[in-house]
Amino acid sequence: MIASRSSRDRALSLRGVLKAVLVGFLVAGVWLAGLFVFAQMIPKKVADTETRTDAIVVLTGGSERLSEGFSLLSEAMAEKLFVSGVYHGVEVEELLRLSRGTAGELECCVELGHRADDTTGNATETAGWIKKRGYKSLRLVTASYHMPRSLLEFRRALPGIVVVPHPVFPSNVKHEQWWAWPGTARLVISEYNKYVLARIRHWVTPIDTEEEKDASPR
Repeated sequence: MIASRSSRDRALSLRGVLKAVLVGFLVAGVWLAGLFVFAQMIPKKVADTETRTDAIVVLTGGSERLSEGFSLLSEAMAEKLFVSGVYHGVEVEELLRLSRGTAGELECCVELGHRADDTTGNATETAGWIKKRGYKSLRLVTASYHMPRSLLEFRRALPGIVVVPHPVFPSNVKHEQWWAWPGTARLVISEYNKYVLARIRHWVTPIDTEEEKDASPR
């Protein structure tokens, strides 16, 4: 009887291990399928180059973003440029210099946000700025790989506001066969994981409207 009970316990234990392995494979399969779906969401080009918006919003994180934002402003694609997530102490003239612009030409039309330190913060900070000015549309400038998560956060923080995505394409990020380039693959996987976590957070957490009210740059 003891031997029979021992055999039954081993069988149950083995069955539990097999179930855990199957669940692990299922989760890994879903994660992998989601990764390739996410990769298809990363834009390959700027889909809308014509629509003029009330504002241009640049998320800091690369010189290409700033250069593109200032170029769009100089082409009168919006009346104001807002740069979100700027380090404290960095002023408009320095940003213009870094982006090879001329301070006298554009300085009056550029405003900086210093409070954001991540993508959620960018969206909240921008929401306060946009609502304070009564704007109804913006062109969002950020890196292509960052655009899906940025749109997710901005459309949540700014319901009813038209957000026109304007990706830039860093030269060190390989958009074709990204999985074959270790650096790009790590970047895409990291962004995918952050995107999934943002989705989960949105499902379980209501929008903090009071935080949005307080987010306007001072």
